[in-house]
Amino acid sequence: MFGIGMPELLVILVIILVIFGAGKLPQIGEGIGKGIRNFKKATKGPDEIDVTPETDEEKTKMED
Repeated sequence: MFGIGMPELLVILVIILVIFGAGKLPQIGEGIGKGIRNFKKATKGPDEIDVTPETDEEKTKMED
């Protein structure tokens, strides 16, 4: 995982615990989880939205 071993990961987690405190960790985890969930949902959706205006020819073809 990006060249980060278990000791380095533990040091990072301890630093985060000291900075934010134990009370804020669930809120931070929830926010990160929501962000990841929204990102996954956005990537599974259609690739792009077509916003080009229709020409008169296309409108008549769709009406037929």
